[in-house]
Amino acid sequence: MNTIVYNVPKIHCGHCTQTIENELAELPGVEAVKASLEDKKVMVRFVEPATDESVKALLAEINYPVA
Repeated sequence: MNTIVYNVPKIHCGHCTQTIENELAELPGVEAVKASLEDKKVMVRFVEPATDESVKALLAEINYPVA
């Protein structure tokens, strides 16, 4: 199991955090997601088939790229 915290500066509101959490929760292998508006960070806990690269790719796809 991996837990990674990503810096996502485009988080601006509660809707942003909810969108990120909902989208990442659908990625196979993702076990937990917590997006923080205050810190502009996203914590993701995952196992295979999810990878660091697939999480970053999905964040970029939904317009919240990792800095």
